[in-house]
Amino acid sequence: MVLGSDNGKRAGALLFVGGAQFAVLIIVAEAVYPGYSVSANFISDLGVWGQSSAAFFNPFIIVFGLLVMTGAYFLQRTFRKRGLSVIVALSGLGALLVGFFPENTLVVSSVPVIHTIAALMSFIFGGLGAIISYRVTKAPLRYFSVVLGVASLLALVLFISTRDSGYLGLGVGGLERMIVYPTLIWTICFGGYLMASSEEK
Repeated sequence: MVLGSDNGKRAGALLFVGGAQFAVLIIVAEAVYPGYSVSANFISDLGVWGQSSAAFFNPFIIVFGLLVMTGAYFLQRTFRKRGLSVIVALSGLGALLVGFFPENTLVVSSVPVIHTIAALMSFIFGGLGAIISYRVTKAPLRYFSVVLGVASLLALVLFISTRDSGYLGLGVGGLERMIVYPTLIWTICFGGYLMASSEEK
């Protein structure tokens, strides 16, 4: 593991800023969406063009994706762990495409094809990235990262499998947040860890 470098600091700053700005802007988008329900609405409902929230949600999830992908580049230069870098980059690409293709675009048989694929990319690779970061972090973050990644992927499985039974009583939006928030927390924490570690001599 090679820390204490400018590349590590850049990776950390990009991931931290990306995660933090997106976490805040989700709240802003929810606040300006008339009648938005955290339980009954998808997160991606915030990005539907025609809703006032789309002007916040779509640009900032695109920025999030770009910052994560750029952060992945500097992760590779820091750790030389291609698997981690590629997985983080793919999660960022998924987020980027979610912003470019909201859920009311390119709909085939009631399914927003590109949006759905992009969201799954973001969910799956976000969870995997948190787990695989175990290889480049120290305790206690390495353990928290695995827990967050596993929690996110488990929530994804439950999200798919409990569709017909009410999403465990959380609603579609509530359970979707159990997928997104663990990896968003990890992105912010991992970014902070990299910035702090890069100050070590």
